Amino acid sequence: MEVYQKQYRRLFDRLDENGDGKISASELQQCVHLIGKDMSFDEAKAAVAAHDSDDDGLMDFDDFVRLVDDGTEEEKARELKEAFRMYEMEGCGCITPESLQRMLDKLGESRTIDECRGMIARYDINGDGLLNFDEFVIMMSS
Repeated sequence: MEVYQKQYRRLFDRLDENGDGKISASELQQCVHLIGKDMSFDEAKAAVAAHDSDDDGLMDFDDFVRLVDDGTEEEKARELKEAFRMYEMEGCGCITPESLQRMLDKLGESRTIDECRGMIARYDINGDGLLNFDEFVIMMSS
């Protein structure tokens, strides 16, 4: 099983605002906007059309995984670095409980600082209370 499958499912479920098990072009466009990128509605429609396996104009979970998984290992590494920078937010090169809490709030998954400390502690190999990039990669692949 793909190591990112759980993360893909969580993201897919978050994007599927109406809970119909499909992602529309507008839902995809909103997702891309949430992570700080720009995508026109036409670009979102083209991305959905390119990955839509049953020609209903929507992406189901498998279509979404193909869209997200489309790319080289280099692209995936770059995307992980971009995601890390989004969570890191403080320029210290690490994810703090506070920066994790802020990003989760933006994603609509509010957590307390103590919950964020606990999340970090599970992957904090060096025990400094922060997540460096290598620890973040391990967290994202579990």
